[in-house]
Amino acid sequence: MLDSPPSAASSELRVLVVSADPLAGAGVAALIATQPNCVVVGLETDETALDAAAASAAADVVVWDLGGDSRRALRKLAARDEVQVPLVALAPDQTVGAQVLASGARGVLARDADADRLLACLRAAGLGLVVFDPDAAAGAWGPRERGGVLLDDLTPRETEVLRLLAEGFSNKTIASRLGISDHTAKYHINAIMSKLGARTRTEAVARAARLGLILL
Repeated sequence: MLDSPPSAASSELRVLVVSADPLAGAGVAALIATQPNCVVVGLETDETALDAAAASAAADVVVWDLGGDSRRALRKLAARDEVQVPLVALAPDQTVGAQVLASGARGVLARDADADRLLACLRAAGLGLVVFDPDAAAGAWGPRERGGVLLDDLTPRETEVLRLLAEGFSNKTIASRLGISDHTAKYHINAIMSKLGARTRTEAVARAARLGLILL
């Protein structure tokens, strides 16, 4: 009789921990290391090099502690051009959770999540699923509306970017037209997608049109 293959829950999970704060990162690493079949393959403090570090360590998933200055970390997350390894972010509050997901993370949890919840999220992300804790990403799916008006209003710059998106321009062209960097254009696009609850640029344009934010 053939032996059955090992389940995903019993296979070893290789995790790279990323945190600009070495002490906070060490705490996350220690929490993960207590879990069965989990191996912490590194603790990276240089957030700009996390993809290279993850590839070098053959990590299955990255967990990124966004820290107290989550807006700074979010800009770095949005600037990632090629995402090689699934990433789970630990967010300090609900205000950035949806934007974290829109920036390409596979999961978002509250920073004080317990070990069981963290492990479940890491394994799900490693399998290609998107996971979020409602306490860390309120309104992550779908735009938050009241009487047909978005609670998260677009900024004037985001409205400009949205109009150029609707015209089918690429990130590089949008950046050129507005006199901003490619990374800044990408950041605005991710923010727009987050506020509209959209998973793609096309979906963002379609939802904006339905809400009367732009005319097609």
